[in-house]
Amino acid sequence: MKRDILIIDDDEDLTMILSDMLTDHGFDVMHACSSEEAFRLLSERRFHLILLDINLPDAEGFEVCRELRRVSEVPVIFASARTSESDRITGLDIGGDDYIPKPFSMKELLSRINALLRRTYGFGDAEQRITFGDVTVNLSARTVTKAGAEVSLSLREFDLLACLTQHMNTAIPKDKLLSEVWGAFSEVDPSTLTVHIRWLREKLEDDPAKPKYIKTVYKVGYMLEIREDTA
Repeated sequence: MKRDILIIDDDEDLTMILSDMLTDHGFDVMHACSSEEAFRLLSERRFHLILLDINLPDAEGFEVCRELRRVSEVPVIFASARTSESDRITGLDIGGDDYIPKPFSMKELLSRINALLRRTYGFGDAEQRITFGDVTVNLSARTVTKAGAEVSLSLREFDLLACLTQHMNTAIPKDKLLSEVWGAFSEVDPSTLTVHIRWLREKLEDDPAKPKYIKTVYKVGYMLEIREDTA
C-alpha cells in the first residue's frame, strides 16, 4: 500500500539524503523545514508517519507533536541531536512512538519505520486483500473489484475505504476519519465525508439505501462491518 512520510527538519542536506533513501524503498516523501510549513502540509493531506526533529526555527518539535496528538494518532518518530534522557522521555510521554538520536544509521531508521508501520497499519511486503461479499480491496495495489469487475475510485474514496478496512468492525468517529483521510489539521467540511461515504456505497453496496457493509453508527461516525455471515 502507498506509504506517505512527512519529514519535519530544517537540515536540508540530511533531509535530501533521507528523502532519496526512503523514496528508493517505495515511500512517498514530503519535507517541511518549519512547524508552520508542517501544519500547512498536514492540513492538506494525510501521512502514514512523521519523522520529527526537535530543534525547528519557529518552534520545538515537542510543540508540534502536542498539537498533532490533539487531532491525530499518526505515528511519530523523533529524530534529534538532543539525546538527553529528559528529552527522550518528554518525546515519548507527549505521544511520540519512537526516538532515534542523530547521527543515526539509515538502515536502523528504515527498520524502525517499517516496524512502526507494521504495528500501526499492518503494512508489509505481502499483498494485502480484504474481501466482503463480492467486493475485494487490494490495499497493496490500491485497486477494488466488485463481482470481478474493477471499480474506479478517486484518491479520497480509496483512502477512506482503506481507513475503514484498517479499523473494520469498529465505529470510527467522523473527526478521526476527516483527520486520517484529509489531513490532521484539515478544515474540510464534515458534509464532504458524508458525500464520499454515499459515493462508496453507490459503487460497492448492492442496495446503497440499505447498506450491508458501510454502516452509519448513530452519533459516532461510520464503520465497515464484516461479519462471518456477511463476508
